[in-house]
Amino acid sequence: MNAPRLGLLLDVDGPIASPVSRTIAIPSIVEDLVALAAEGIPVVFNTGRSDAFIRQEVVGPLLAGGLAAGGRVHAVCEKGAVWCSIGPQYEGGMGELTVAEDLALPRDYADEMRDLVRDEYADLVFFDETKRAMVSIEQRVEVPNATYLARQPEFDERAMAALERRGLGVRRLDDVRPDADGAVQWRIDPTIISTDVESDRSGKDMGAERSLELLAQDGELPLAWRTMGDSRSDYAMADWLHAQGHEVAHVDVRPSDGVPATPYPVLTAPDGVIHDEAGARFLADWRRTA
Repeated sequence: MNAPRLGLLLDVDGPIASPVSRTIAIPSIVEDLVALAAEGIPVVFNTGRSDAFIRQEVVGPLLAGGLAAGGRVHAVCEKGAVWCSIGPQYEGGMGELTVAEDLALPRDYADEMRDLVRDEYADLVFFDETKRAMVSIEQRVEVPNATYLARQPEFDERAMAALERRGLGVRRLDDVRPDADGAVQWRIDPTIISTDVESDRSGKDMGAERSLELLAQDGELPLAWRTMGDSRSDYAMADWLHAQGHEVAHVDVRPSDGVPATPYPVLTAPDGVIHDEAGARFLADWRRTA
């Protein structure tokens, strides 16, 4: 088997699913993903989303769009904590799930966050019941994003305090990791539509490592990679691939946070196009260059 010309590691919220509707709102995204998979291009969704979300909002449309059996399509969910293969040959379109139980938050912490949302923040967010390892609190779709972002820091402080009260080490995503081994076990990661509480070992770099492990089981690794995301934390996919000696370019579909200096190319869409509109443009370009 010849090595594929390209491999895709794709964040879901932003480049694939609209951050407003939380669905794949642009039909060409499905069409191009199905066509790329049919060509033999490996496609891995490397996301913080749950497997239930991927099944409903990504796998369902792909199957309806004609995704064929035998494609090299996989999902790494919850930033490396849950993973599986995708295709019509599996019941419901997804193969057997693997869950890294050592990355799961304590059950009593999840229960406390659920109660906090119900009692004080139900007008703003909902507790994501589909997560198997991390805890995610997400903006209600009917709530304006500016309203959510104004109150998000208050919730994040309470989420952090609940971990500290249990004697568990925790940091914010943008904090420098302490030198002491074991000082931090958990991390608070605020996004533009949610707050994720997760293992400090998880991340898009772990997701990239899991992705290559999955692909090594079903064929040759690609000659080059494209990673795509909408936040600074998504650069970790390309960072990891580059550090392992792979040729990679990263697509930033929301570069307003600032494009960092990297040892690999960073691509952005022209004319200020962002989110899934930018993702759709790049997928179409990669399909045309077959």
